[in-house]
Amino acid sequence: MRSIQNIFGWLTILTTLFLFLATGCKKEDDLIRDTTFNLKVEDVLGVTGTVTFSEYNNGSTTIDIILNNAPSDTYPASLCQNSAVEGGAVVITLNSLGKTGESSTIISSMSYNQLIAYDGHIKVLKSSNPEVILAMGDIGGNVITTSKQMYTLNLVGIYGVAGTALFEKRVNENTLVTISLTGTITGESYPSSINLGSIASVGGGPIVRTLNNVNGTSGYGYTNIRKLDSGIAITYDNWLVYDGYLNVYQTAATIENVITQGDIGSN
Repeated sequence: MRSIQNIFGWLTILTTLFLFLATGCKKEDDLIRDTTFNLKVEDVLGVTGTVTFSEYNNGSTTIDIILNNAPSDTYPASLCQNSAVEGGAVVITLNSLGKTGESSTIISSMSYNQLIAYDGHIKVLKSSNPEVILAMGDIGGNVITTSKQMYTLNLVGIYGVAGTALFEKRVNENTLVTISLTGTITGESYPSSINLGSIASVGGGPIVRTLNNVNGTSGYGYTNIRKLDSGIAITYDNWLVYDGYLNVYQTAATIENVITQGDIGSN
């Protein structure tokens, strides 16, 4: 009788062990909390996705990436410094995405709280051509909030270029400035800047923040602003009351060849 009991005992232990291994060490009821960020298409049209940071009871944190509509392949992924617009060094190399378009990486070098507040972005590359970005997205402090302000950029002279400048607030108080223009020339690149004063009262105030060039083919230019050119920190809320205006230039950043401009902030 005792031998039969021992057999049943061992069978119970083995069954429990099998179920544990089959279901994995991370069950849904072990999950404490998670945060999901969106990944946007970059160089390959039609691809979308998400990255999810999950904290578990055993103290581990995972980074799970899911891509939709990605061609079947293997894609390297990484967590990088700074916003996606700025680019930055790789901080953590993540497990590559396989044919399912998914990957999961257990992280020990950073905690969940550090990850969801991190000044960084996620990048997924095409393995056959590392210069091609399949998808990328801001995380943590670089996530865009709902606070935004749009300004009109008006025609200047005979250039026929006009558009808007959108200021968006990030969680970390930095500002994403998106310039959107019509009338630009394919293949051209247009310098842009924020200047001190107003168009009407000054007309040629000094440049306080040099912006990234506007791509003439797409008509868009993107700049993440943390500081002025002088090194003084400036937040999104500061820009809302700033005494300034925005210029886009035909070539070099000089007042003689402004092709579109608009007042911002308090102006």
